[in-house]
Amino acid sequence: MKNPIIVITAPSGTGKTSITKYLISKYPQLDFSISATTRQKRHYEIDSKDYYFINEGSFLSDINDDKFIEWEMVYKNKYYGTYRSEIERIWESQKIPVLDLDVKGALHIKAQFPSSIIIFIQPPSIEELSRRLENRNTETPETMYIRLNKAQYELSFKDNFDYIVTNDVLEDACDKTGNIIHQHCLNKLTFE
Repeated sequence: MKNPIIVITAPSGTGKTSITKYLISKYPQLDFSISATTRQKRHYEIDSKDYYFINEGSFLSDINDDKFIEWEMVYKNKYYGTYRSEIERIWESQKIPVLDLDVKGALHIKAQFPSSIIIFIQPPSIEELSRRLENRNTETPETMYIRLNKAQYELSFKDNFDYIVTNDVLEDACDKTGNIIHQHCLNKLTFE
């Protein structure tokens, strides 16, 4: 497998960030691809580690300059994107980029890089997803409604992914995702 990319996607609140962090900590061959976003930084996030937090004008300028390999307006006026330079940086270090993306972003990556592995993390149910989002204490009733509607929409795309993992118990979902990556990427790794 040459110049592989691994994409983890899931509806918001399903655990994709936790699973991605687990993979990065367990497998030294992997490196996290930092996405750019125009959304506000949460109190626990670190700029240039969790995301590149930029303003909308800079993001739109980077789109015009073709700096992204994929980008989306995920929520109204909230853009997310993957810098081409991030992927190249990781490949140059002889590692595999791991992207934590929304559904459309993952499918864009697969279309451009057919050998990429795209993994969909699904919640055990919409009710459980609602409970998890409530427990995060980051959502207003309006954003909760938007996220749950978007989750139902995203779940309709799950059959377009290479693998589907149900995150019922986080540790089990981490192990299952790690096994997929180990079997299909880590033992076939080459770089151009």
